[in-house]
Amino acid sequence: MRMRSSKGLSRARIIAQSSFELLVTLSLGLAILFPLIIIAFIQLSNANISVSAIQAQQSASKLAGIVALIGAEGPPAKQFVQLQIPPGVENIYIGNNTNGVGHSITLVIRTSNGPSYVTQYTPINVSGNLGSIVNQGTYLVNVSAQSACPTKTSLQCVYLVPVT
Repeated sequence: MRMRSSKGLSRARIIAQSSFELLVTLSLGLAILFPLIIIAFIQLSNANISVSAIQAQQSASKLAGIVALIGAEGPPAKQFVQLQIPPGVENIYIGNNTNGVGHSITLVIRTSNGPSYVTQYTPINVSGNLGSIVNQGTYLVNVSAQSACPTKTSLQCVYLVPVT
């Protein structure tokens, strides 16, 4: 059996030490990088929620503007509107939270902290039912002035209903 020389043992020891140092350096780098990746994913999730809230505000504002226009013209005025629904919308309330006659348009957005409400007020009585519109996408909505509101016939209102 051949014995290794002391020169061969020290060379093997240096190579093993270099490999161990490289392994330690990579491990420390990954230990620092891993929390940063988690923080980046959390921030990305919060950014998506913010974008949904901004898009919901734009949709509610667009509807409120059309409602004011149609309400000012009075019956039998009507208009079809393309409405962009962002991701995360759970429900849309027109008038009030039971879709009765009121002065608000509310989009409920699902967030990690629970529901978030985006509300736009109108000077005109408004009612309708857009509850079936909860998936992300573009929808056509019929906005019409009514002399007798379908949800409360003693009032004039602007009524919103999705076009199917």
